[in-house]
Amino acid sequence: MKEIRNNLSEAKKLIEDYLSDDKNLQLIEDAGNKLVEILSAGKKVISCGNGGSMCDAMHFAQELTGLFREKRKSIPAIAISDPSFITCAGNDLGYEWIFSRFIEGVGEKGDVLLILSTSGNSPNIINAAKTAKEMGIFVLAMTGKDGGKLKETADLEIRIPWFGYPDRIQEMHIKIIHSLIHHIEMNLL
Repeated sequence: MKEIRNNLSEAKKLIEDYLSDDKNLQLIEDAGNKLVEILSAGKKVISCGNGGSMCDAMHFAQELTGLFREKRKSIPAIAISDPSFITCAGNDLGYEWIFSRFIEGVGEKGDVLLILSTSGNSPNIINAAKTAKEMGIFVLAMTGKDGGKLKETADLEIRIPWFGYPDRIQEMHIKIIHSLIHHIEMNLL
């Protein structure tokens, strides 16, 4: 029971520390407003990440295209998560190009790319951000630790400055994802 209490206490402290800085909340609001602006212009959100962050990218897209809290029209969002595409691009081009290749084919100027990365240093993530920028796609990054190399390319970065295990960063990312989706539902519709 001790490790369970420690895990929950650590998560609680991270949330409290994050909440204590209004700059963090302002970044989330800024990101929400940018998403509403882009979606209002008839564009879409593409999301990506590796491992658990891919699951969060999928969660974000399905809450927008499906349903979150409000009955409403579907909102255009897609996660780069198709296994046949990922294995094809990984095999033929290299794993570092899986996300950027998808963006080349599906992304359009004016879209937004939501990148989730606890380290901000994975080559496939960096290549995705660079490709998106070259195409005129807004790059919204959710990172952890010191933001890694991704912070240099992102148009807007929401960072969880946690240097422990990445699960705490991912827990915060999903809370922020839900806040962003709620913001979109309240302001887009």
